Amino acid sequence: MMTQAPDITPTILFVDDEEIIRLTVRQTLELAGLAVATYPTAEAALADLSADTPGILVTDVRLPGMSGLDLLSRVRVLDPELPVVLVTGQGDISMAVRAMQDGAYDFIEKPFVTEHFVEVIRRALEKRALVRENRRLRLALDQNAAVENHLLGQSPALVRTRRLVADLAGTDVDVLVLGETGTGKEQVARALHDGGPRAAHPFVAVNCGAIPDSMFESEMFGHEAGAFTGAGKRRVGKIEYAHRGTLFLDEVESMPLALQVKLLRVLQDRALERLGGNDRVAVDLRVVAATKENLLDLANAGRFRADLYYRLSVVTLTLPPLRDRREDIPLLFRHFALQAAARFRRPHAELAPGLLRGLMLRDWPGNVRELRNAADRHVLGLGEDEAAGGDGGTTANAPLADILDGVERHLITEALRASGGQVTRAAETLGVPRKTLYDKMKRLNIGGTE
Repeated sequence: MMTQAPDITPTILFVDDEEIIRLTVRQTLELAGLAVATYPTAEAALADLSADTPGILVTDVRLPGMSGLDLLSRVRVLDPELPVVLVTGQGDISMAVRAMQDGAYDFIEKPFVTEHFVEVIRRALEKRALVRENRRLRLALDQNAAVENHLLGQSPALVRTRRLVADLAGTDVDVLVLGETGTGKEQVARALHDGGPRAAHPFVAVNCGAIPDSMFESEMFGHEAGAFTGAGKRRVGKIEYAHRGTLFLDEVESMPLALQVKLLRVLQDRALERLGGNDRVAVDLRVVAATKENLLDLANAGRFRADLYYRLSVVTLTLPPLRDRREDIPLLFRHFALQAAARFRRPHAELAPGLLRGLMLRDWPGNVRELRNAADRHVLGLGEDEAAGGDGGTTANAPLADILDGVERHLITEALRASGGQVTRAAETLGVPRKTLYDKMKRLNIGGTE
């Protein structure tokens, strides 16, 4: 049975079958300011070990039942980077040396000198801390990369959105995404999923406006065999299928009022009952809901349940329309054009500056989705005018200052990219004094290097 100092998080797991040794080691390490948990058997210690154990393992080689060497082998499978220090008798030294060749961190010979013992333990703890920090950084980089893959752009509005999504991705908080049609609400949901710990599990997208009311309950909650005519066998619904993953409810404002009550219960209890059944099915999921409507206004008008709105909107993300991030249009258009060229097996030509300027001056009421369609048409050879929407686009509703800022931001960003971030070279390319460029960069919130 494990013994542990009260209210101290164990960072050292020490295994020895002799109680007096366990007591002595615990006192020694605690006097050195280290937290320790002690175990009489390898089996007891193994039960408390995991791939994310924050500390290290120190174990005697000779133990009843599973030996210290057997425990080392099990730990190597569990986490090859977890330091294991072996405590050996005089006759076990050659065995300990072989164990180090098999992955043990170090060995200490009995009877050991206290100072040396503590020094070895501290070095092993430092190594473990470094390994865990490197893992944390790699995970953060992977999660940020997943978010960036779904949310392209360098405009201040998009950068703020991406930063917030990256911060939320590692949590389980439910999120309400608000934005106009085509702003990328599903991409945000996928970024939240792919950038977090649920990425290996299902992402289940449901368009609430595309399911007939008569089928909605069965589609969402599933049904038991015989629940209704034609239900020949049990069917798992969308909510249950999203277990351990993410449930994305698009156009959530279209959900029938009668079923909003059932969804609210699922969100509160994280459990559901299939149609025609009585058993409660536990579900572990994250819910991301999306809407282009103001749900609170709909709730006040009696068209959406207020309690469901407040349950969904623990965190609300509002996506900027494309007209508010015009400087992202060239990057997005190039990205979509490359995708379209691969999809349609067409060559990809360099985009003319005139085309990109024309794209940036349009309002894009369909937002990113409309821009993607324009890129498809361009790759299919429909001509620059048609790709840019012909006369269908207008800037009548866009302030001239915003349009000029967007164009200026794009030109400066492109010059900085071409110069590797060097402001002096970018100023020469643009034909403006360096101080003028600095002033514009500060006003437009653009970064660069000297």
